[in-house]
Amino acid sequence: MTAIEATYPRVAQPQRMTLRLIGSAFVAFGVFLSGFVIDEPAPYELWMAGLIGLWFILGLKISRGVAPLLALLLTFNIGGMLSLTQMKDLATGPMYIAVSTFLALTAVFYAAIIEDSHKRLPLIFNAWVFAAVATSALGIFGYFHAFPGAEIFTLYDRAKGAFQDPNVFGPFLVPPSLYLVHGILVGDLKKSPLKAAALLVLALGIFLSFSRAAWGLFALGVGLLIFIMLLKQRSGAFRLRVLVLSLAAIIMLVASLLVALQIPKVAELFSARAQLVQQYDGEHLGRFERHRIGFTMMMERPLGIGPLVFGTMFPEDEHNIWLKSLTTYGWLGFVTYVGMLIWTLALGFRYLLLDRPWQPFLMIAWISVLGHAAIGNVIDIDHWRHVYLLLGTVWGCAALEVRHKRGLRP
Repeated sequence: MTAIEATYPRVAQPQRMTLRLIGSAFVAFGVFLSGFVIDEPAPYELWMAGLIGLWFILGLKISRGVAPLLALLLTFNIGGMLSLTQMKDLATGPMYIAVSTFLALTAVFYAAIIEDSHKRLPLIFNAWVFAAVATSALGIFGYFHAFPGAEIFTLYDRAKGAFQDPNVFGPFLVPPSLYLVHGILVGDLKKSPLKAAALLVLALGIFLSFSRAAWGLFALGVGLLIFIMLLKQRSGAFRLRVLVLSLAAIIMLVASLLVALQIPKVAELFSARAQLVQQYDGEHLGRFERHRIGFTMMMERPLGIGPLVFGTMFPEDEHNIWLKSLTTYGWLGFVTYVGMLIWTLALGFRYLLLDRPWQPFLMIAWISVLGHAAIGNVIDIDHWRHVYLLLGTVWGCAALEVRHKRGLRP
């Protein structure tokens, strides 16, 4: 019995189904809004705040399988609240921690509704694809100045879509790209051209973001996805199909990249961004030196220094999620964050190859969480909405597996 059915046990079946459909549609719309974050708080926050409250009022419960995620994320943000005590001027600090706490609740919410019904997973990921295609198209239009005022969707001649930063825009497009790649490899070939067209839009958006983190995340994600699919499927015919379609997709993407590089503006920026170490990475008080100084400084400050304070002490912010955890959430937040990531990856890995309806979504989310943990070495991801959706997906699928095994017991 689902949460809504438990709340309204005497409601007629058609009415229960209507409530479930409306609730699921509202969730999908919330995921769609996650692709449009120009400022904080964004429409996504306003919509999800009301939606989360409504679902829990209607009886959505947090199971034992999801409760550890709630405990970890709340502890992480308690560390952030303690760090506020170290600030001389609170300024925007309380709002920053408030947004962090709210985003943590969204991860728990996603996990709970996925556990409530795995049929919401296709809705969530399809909504993510629509949002990604829309915001990627805006970024592409902005980069090529397709209409007056389109440059609002760029920053420093880099596509950013309806985001504040190209470095968030690019990674946001990667998980729906993996979903499309998976659909092309295992789905109906008649629908593949439409999925391939959407994938091309996302790949071009990722490329024009000129985010090295997004490029690496995309390459790592696609490679791991194909490897795990080949590992899971033992059929020779399926493996041949995956290899042939993967080769065709790679050829298509490379051809598109070569066409884009014929544009001098694109080629020039690509040449500059393709360097592994940029000038601002290795220079005096550059990214890497700030990391070294920051970690040394945090060894003497167990409560951290407060949100956004690091950027007032140095030329730029931390650009490292591990250092950001220490400065903004203190030692408590750092230990909790590392523990949560390890637990999440271990939990997902345990169920990664099982044959379940939710296995493709778990696989894509797990690969994406692993990739985001990797790019966290050069960027802050604690306020990325889609990261919390990925965490919720992994934990929700793990909770589904627990329920499934419990249902098999005599």
